Amino acid sequence: MPGIIVKPRARIFHGHDWVYASEIRKLFGDPKPGDVISLKDYRDRPLGTAIYNPESQIVARRISRRKQKLDKEFFQRRIGQAIDLRERSGIDPKLARLVWSESDALPGVVVDRYGDHVVMQTLTLAMYLHREMIAEALQERLDPVSIILRNDSPMLSAEGLEEEITMMFGEKPGPFIVEASTVEGGVKFEIDLLDGQKTGLYLDQLDAHTEIAKLAKGMRVLDCFCNQGGFALACAKAGAASVTAVDSSGPAIEATLRNAELNGVEINAIKHNAFDYLKHCEDEYDLVILDPPSFTKNKKSLTNAMRGYKEIHLRGLKLLSKEGIMATYCCSHHATRELFLENIVSASVDAKKSLRQIASHGQRLDHPVLPAIPETEYLKGFVFQIIPSR
Repeated sequence: MPGIIVKPRARIFHGHDWVYASEIRKLFGDPKPGDVISLKDYRDRPLGTAIYNPESQIVARRISRRKQKLDKEFFQRRIGQAIDLRERSGIDPKLARLVWSESDALPGVVVDRYGDHVVMQTLTLAMYLHREMIAEALQERLDPVSIILRNDSPMLSAEGLEEEITMMFGEKPGPFIVEASTVEGGVKFEIDLLDGQKTGLYLDQLDAHTEIAKLAKGMRVLDCFCNQGGFALACAKAGAASVTAVDSSGPAIEATLRNAELNGVEINAIKHNAFDYLKHCEDEYDLVILDPPSFTKNKKSLTNAMRGYKEIHLRGLKLLSKEGIMATYCCSHHATRELFLENIVSASVDAKKSLRQIASHGQRLDHPVLPAIPETEYLKGFVFQIIPSR
């Protein structure tokens, strides 16, 4: 088997599973893009097996600490282990992320299940080349009505792959309804897996929807960057006095309104740039929710991203009532919990508000975190209440 000799002090010696181009001492055996290769240290001791792509900055991603082929048995075993983990965690396996890349030892493979339908992504070259085998393993384990390959991520360009959305199994599904148990009685969402914005439902935030809904009864709620209304719908069903949802995407606002009708609730859904809405809004709210898309995909843009977070935090705090609550979320790995908290504190100082932290949130258990691979932990959220008379 061809492979790589890794330089001393590379991150793989500290538990990580990635090898960057700068960490390679030597290639041997003429590996080709998409190959399975062996990894060795500078003393010729084995470090395991990896998938290889010299087109990527991450040249090798370890798949096992032993010798391993990408065959049908491998995918059946790894996918089965990932699904078993979700079932043991108590998460509804019919509305969950069933496979999540390195966290399930399948680098680049993402599998989401929405009822009888499955969406998969293959974001690394080796896994893309084995997409048919992955789909077969999913079909055997889950017996779904359809399997869709939704490779529409910008991450694909780093692997030298083109974006595509195609059917892997079954007939093309039209829009259909799923129900999330985020509040009593559940919340219904219309899902369009092929033509919708993303898949329409951020599975990693379902627990946060539940927790925020517990605070919403009788409150005037503002949900900024609402997407298809996850937080807004949960708050409305929990008995909020009023709910305003803001997003710059027309399709997202249309979906929010359809979902509100499905659930028999009223939401004031507004197509507007959330930054501008927060800046010019003259209304007062008891609960402001800020759940923007990632402001940064890399370290280079982190400074500008933190300016963006500071802006929405400052404006959100200024819209709050006397003892109002702000829930704010960040889905960028590069903005750490500590940096994000510092940003919120800085905004509170400028807004002349004293805050009490009343909750913190992370990604749901179907998005497992590996402590040796910090990139697997990306979502962080904090809930603060204004302390009056200070």
